[in-house]
Amino acid sequence: MSDLKNYYKSLGISEKVFDYCDAAAKKLNERFLAIDEIIEYNQLKVISAMQKNKISDYHFNTGTGYGYNDDGRDALENVYADVFHTESALVRPHITCGTHALSLALAGNLRPGDELLAPAGKPYDTLEEVIGIRPSKGSLAEYGITYRQVELKPDGTFDYDKIRQAIHKNTKLAHIQRSKGYQTRPTFSVKQIGELIAFIKSINPDIICMVDNCYGEFVETIEPSDVGADLCVGSLIKNPGGGLAPIGGYIAGKKEYVENAAYRLTTPGLGKEVGASLGVNRSFFQGLFLAPQVVGGAVKGAIFAANIYENLGFKVVPDKDESRHDIIQAVVLNSPEGVINFCKGIQAAAPVDSHVVPEPWAMPGYDSDVIMAAGAFIQGSSIELSADAPIKPPYSVYFQGGLTWYHSKFGIMMSLQKLFEANLVDL
Repeated sequence: MSDLKNYYKSLGISEKVFDYCDAAAKKLNERFLAIDEIIEYNQLKVISAMQKNKISDYHFNTGTGYGYNDDGRDALENVYADVFHTESALVRPHITCGTHALSLALAGNLRPGDELLAPAGKPYDTLEEVIGIRPSKGSLAEYGITYRQVELKPDGTFDYDKIRQAIHKNTKLAHIQRSKGYQTRPTFSVKQIGELIAFIKSINPDIICMVDNCYGEFVETIEPSDVGADLCVGSLIKNPGGGLAPIGGYIAGKKEYVENAAYRLTTPGLGKEVGASLGVNRSFFQGLFLAPQVVGGAVKGAIFAANIYENLGFKVVPDKDESRHDIIQAVVLNSPEGVINFCKGIQAAAPVDSHVVPEPWAMPGYDSDVIMAAGAFIQGSSIELSADAPIKPPYSVYFQGGLTWYHSKFGIMMSLQKLFEANLVDL
């Protein structure tokens, strides 16, 4: 028995699970080389943006108080604008999460009487209360902003005829969610998003097209802002933070729309001028620098997971051979026990809180109990090894992250180990 197999055995991986997973991993070498080319391209893109903005160590200094003349904060936002090829960017630790960033972009650019259109079906669960699909204090609905959504076709593609019918004179903003959320639909490629944006703009060029880019940054060599998106929005404790950003979110796009979001973040009349960086600039810069490599490792882990579970007969989205457009891998496990044991395995493979056993609970913002496995250095960081799932049919688990490919690999092996021990899979 090899030293590597022995080490996995000491960590709780049986010989049977190791052999099954090792054989699957060795078949992916050629595909992983293609991912390495994307990593290299995106790494150069980030370095180029940093060099263009003459980043120096004084940009890592701490801003306090109002944050006037916080050079590091301003330089970081210029770097993000250059990486995403946009006019402007808002990148702040005051943005608490991806949902917060999306809420800022929506509330900053919509006014009473405007209509929000979701041309790709229902958005992620936590946006339901932001929009007012589920009543909540402070929702867009309470401010007289209406909402309309167009369901995807059964094959997961856009229903262009119904989108055309749904666009009215009051349609102000189209919200396009790139990743699948808690659904088993395909994640949209940047090319597909560009085609949708072009279609919407052909009907009314004044409609603001905003893309929820969470989980998608650096998976491809281009971003939605390269294909016509007016705003790209995401979280720094996902892809672009590279596992180092302790908090934060970003909004990149046209200057007017980014400023509108900044006025909502701070206050009318102040916008981007205030908001001290509070010592996180170094983490934000360095996390962005590492992000292409970290994201590439997570994509490898997702492909590995798809191969492991599809070969065992489970439905996986994307399937094991599909192209990748985000870091999320959905696995339909068909039972609550399957979901819970999968998440137990991910938690057991974590560097932090590996001794903790995850349990489903009534998490705020969701309409069912949710289980989350995330032994992370940053709480809730889903670029780190993590998995979560609503406890409801079809009992799909959503796996993502891993700061290195090898940690992602270990997590999937441990998830399989737990299912194997519970007699939920047969190897």
